[in-house]
Amino acid sequence: MASFTWEGKTKAGEYRSGQMDAKNAEEVNQKLKAQGVTPTKVKGKGIVIRMPKLPGFGGVGTKDLVIFTRQFSTMIDAGLPLVQCLEILSTQSDNTAMKEVLRGVKENVEGGATFADSLRKYPKVFDNLFVNLVQAGEVGGILDTIMNRLAVYIEKNMKLIKKIKGAMIYPICIVVVAIIVMIVMLYYIIPVFEKMFHDFGARAVLPGPTQNLIDLSKWVRTNWYIVFGTLAFIIFGTRYFKKTKKGRYLWDKMMLKVPMIGSLLRKVAVAKFTRTMGTMVSSGVPILDALDIVAKSAGNKVIEEGIYYTREKISEGKTMAEPLAEAGVFPGMVVQMIAVGENTGALDQMLNKIADFYDEEVDVAVEALTSLMEPFMMVLLGGMVGYFMVAMYLPIFGLANAIEG
Repeated sequence: MASFTWEGKTKAGEYRSGQMDAKNAEEVNQKLKAQGVTPTKVKGKGIVIRMPKLPGFGGVGTKDLVIFTRQFSTMIDAGLPLVQCLEILSTQSDNTAMKEVLRGVKENVEGGATFADSLRKYPKVFDNLFVNLVQAGEVGGILDTIMNRLAVYIEKNMKLIKKIKGAMIYPICIVVVAIIVMIVMLYYIIPVFEKMFHDFGARAVLPGPTQNLIDLSKWVRTNWYIVFGTLAFIIFGTRYFKKTKKGRYLWDKMMLKVPMIGSLLRKVAVAKFTRTMGTMVSSGVPILDALDIVAKSAGNKVIEEGIYYTREKISEGKTMAEPLAEAGVFPGMVVQMIAVGENTGALDQMLNKIADFYDEEVDVAVEALTSLMEPFMMVLLGGMVGYFMVAMYLPIFGLANAIEG
């Protein structure tokens, strides 16, 4: 509910004023008329906060946000009033959570809040980048242009994230399958072979690899709780370590140094940084505010620290390129191109060109990483299964020779 102050005139000609809680200004008008008061002024003092309901839905996804941004941009460009746009989009949205959010935003706007302030009340749906760009569009009178830029930015950022997830799914699946295969063989299959060797009386002459696997199988079956406890400790310990400030910094620093993966993560960071900065600078957002938002959305603490260092130096009067070079978080070519953009007064265009270039670089890096991962993972899985099979069949060959003799 929002709080409204109102002024009105009774049928007897008396002027009255007061305060009323209601969903929107229209509801205030209706209540006053029912009391015999003709409202002359209704002004919202508070802002409605409507929490999104998520019955059976996964909240508001990136795709929902892109659709909303595209459609909203088209409607504003066609000259439709802001409130009417929100009403239409909230009605036709298939996502229940998005529908509730847009209704809340509409009621906030009707209550006297700006569009940007209304969006700011839903940080899980509209991040700082989105809200600040909308605010710049409202101030500059180019809200339709800003929303179109936002839609392009979100779409390209979504494609970038999909590329990274696609590159990581394959190796993760192979590792999980390898662990499951190893556990099944140690816990169920090797004991069968062990019993067979024992029945044939060949236990005393088992080859070294076979005996090692049997001993490992016995240990796993006896101490299974240690195995699963260790796996759980590694998984949850890593997650806890990454949640701490120092732990997250050390983890991100280590990931940037991993062969192939570190290079890919750095290229992704460059593409995201330049795309976001280019969008915000071209939309009229002050560079210090833009850097603050970009740093928070960097996704890597090492790069975030470098961006904050750059922001601090810019506030002291330096250009962007010089502190970026000192931070050492981005390649020299990127820094030099940014310097050229600053000198020519076309920083936003240069940032977008860098982003386009590094989007293609990410594609190439993902393909290279996938092509290297596939044979490596196949050799790893095949070698492990092969070792198990050879170790188990070596005694069988010895038993066959003994039976023939």
